[in-house]
Amino acid sequence: MTTWAIGDIQGCYDALRQLLDQCRFDPAKDQIWLVGDLVNRGPQSLETLRFIRALGKSAVTVLGNHDLYLLMVAAGAVPRRGKDDTLDPIFAAPDAVELLDWLKEQPLAHSAMLGGQRHLMVHAGLLPDWTADDAIALSQEVSAHLRGAQFADFLHALWGDTPLAWNSSLSADERSRVIVNAMTRMRFCSAAGVMDLKIKGKPENAPNGHLPWFEVPNRKTADDVLVVGHWSALGLKMTPNLVALDSGCLWGGHLTAVSLPERRVEQVACTSCAAS
Repeated sequence: MTTWAIGDIQGCYDALRQLLDQCRFDPAKDQIWLVGDLVNRGPQSLETLRFIRALGKSAVTVLGNHDLYLLMVAAGAVPRRGKDDTLDPIFAAPDAVELLDWLKEQPLAHSAMLGGQRHLMVHAGLLPDWTADDAIALSQEVSAHLRGAQFADFLHALWGDTPLAWNSSLSADERSRVIVNAMTRMRFCSAAGVMDLKIKGKPENAPNGHLPWFEVPNRKTADDVLVVGHWSALGLKMTPNLVALDSGCLWGGHLTAVSLPERRVEQVACTSCAAS
């Protein structure tokens, strides 16, 4: 059995199928870990969702910010972004309800022991004071809301950038917002765990007093392997305790797969999926 971790697809279905063929992926014995952002801005979000859902337990995915955005738009919780959205085929599909219900079932974090070391997958990152066990518990907390009867109200409350840090006195809505923003949007934070959600670009673009979240000294997941995406300007980056997989497929870069824990790399070019 091979476990493949794959970077942000964002509707680049043809590239995904080509990559899986290159990996000789066999759903009867292999598994893929998908770091989120399955949909949006690429041309085939509907086909991507249908394919991954059909893989059943052979595919493990966590939610990214674009996946949550799809759920928020469907619930009327946020306005549409505009011309760079490519979600209309999903909403028009006869199986739209089933696909959205399936997406709501996916967690923010997934963890497993691979090669004797804990591997933890989230879309963006984790705050420095969270352990791997904390991450799974907080993911389950959000999932309970997404799967509940009041999920639309919950999605309305998620919109926003504040608060930017975690503390025990947060309200329920604030608590969920910090969890979701850290796990699906964060690139930079301070050593004290204060996020910056505005600055993008390369790690050297870090705002004053901030650094890439995975470089924060003494973060409590430093001994685990974090498997992430989200940060296309970072590109493929592998250290002993990090596998960052967003290599910019949507922007004409590559879609990347890395076998875990062996770290074998497979890539396909994504020129046909480049966003305008």
